[in-house]
Amino acid sequence: MKIVVLKFGGTSVGTIEKIKKVTDIIIEHKKKKNKVIVVSSAMSGVTNDLIKKSKQISNNFIDSEYDVLVSSGEQVACSLIAGRLNHKGFKSRSWLGWQIPIFTNGPYTNSRIQQVNKNKLLRFLKEGGIPIITGFQGVNMNERVTTIGRGGSDASAIMIAKSFKAQRCVIYTDVEGVYTTDPNKLKKAKKIKVISYEEMLEMASLGAKVMQPVSIQDARLNRINIEVKSSFIKKPGTLITKRTNLNDNRIITGISSTHNDAKVTLVGVKDRPGVAASIFKPLSINSINVDMVVQNISPNGKETDLTFTIKAEDLNKTKKIIQENKSIKFKKVLFQKGVSKISIIGVGMITTPGVTFRMFQALANKKINIQVISTSEIKISVLINKKDAKKALVTLHKEFKLQE
Repeated sequence: MKIVVLKFGGTSVGTIEKIKKVTDIIIEHKKKKNKVIVVSSAMSGVTNDLIKKSKQISNNFIDSEYDVLVSSGEQVACSLIAGRLNHKGFKSRSWLGWQIPIFTNGPYTNSRIQQVNKNKLLRFLKEGGIPIITGFQGVNMNERVTTIGRGGSDASAIMIAKSFKAQRCVIYTDVEGVYTTDPNKLKKAKKIKVISYEEMLEMASLGAKVMQPVSIQDARLNRINIEVKSSFIKKPGTLITKRTNLNDNRIITGISSTHNDAKVTLVGVKDRPGVAASIFKPLSINSINVDMVVQNISPNGKETDLTFTIKAEDLNKTKKIIQENKSIKFKKVLFQKGVSKISIIGVGMITTPGVTFRMFQALANKKINIQVISTSEIKISVLINKKDAKKALVTLHKEFKLQE
């Protein structure tokens, strides 16, 4: 049985007219003799509106009821898609997570899919039906509705593709694919034809909004090839796949940039075992994500300077936590807004010497000062002044010939 999984994001089903176009796409796949499984997000704006309503009811809206509330948006979108397909003469029905069922575990609002029961869906597919499945939701062992985090419809589609051993998983969205950098920031950004899971994971973690990092990780672990393409324009998209399927010689695949960072530096921290944990534990407890971390030990080995970055909106909370932290001793603490992180990403840098030099030299030639550096096997990130972010993006995009 040749199965394809099609996932449609909120912007793709944002209006009745868009839903009609989505059903035409589904019918095209069906006419190619495929067994088609559809996963849909809620119509754009609906989930945010539901969240707003929950906050108007209570500042501490109970998580289990929150999941029931916000999962209702997908139910509406799926019913409309199924209704349109039936109108066009195709057998279709909507399926909620608990009807299949899709079993999850973990906390409400952020569960993970553990198992997809295939029996009912397989029978429906064999009867020629097109199941329209609500993304973003499932059911736990207590028979309560759960959700799997924002952007969770992608994760739903990937786990369904895994369960049914689908030949293709296509994520339809409002962009044509994955670009070398944000095309809204740089007009010369070029669509990437093929990208590895690892590269896509880095780009998503660094701010690319095409897919959520957890969904890419699920695809990577389960070796599900994903095609990201536009639901509005008939053009090839971007294939996200394993490294061995990449057959070009590029060094750098893409560049990511952020514009809402802040830098924190603790000067003269009394160095002892566990001091870093003492600093970062209360930040973790308060859900503050720490990104780049650099530590410099003094020549006498008794003190250290520790620098790290956070989101700018967390700066005031971070200030309070550090100033109230009696378990660490330091001479002073410095806080700086107005910084941006620029990252180059590519599996090609693993086997190519000189990439770091090229990046740093290109920035130096444009008089762009680097404040913090962090690296991984396929990524180099630098923290710079926010006012230099656009210039750095243009410079590095040109240096690594990503426009070609």
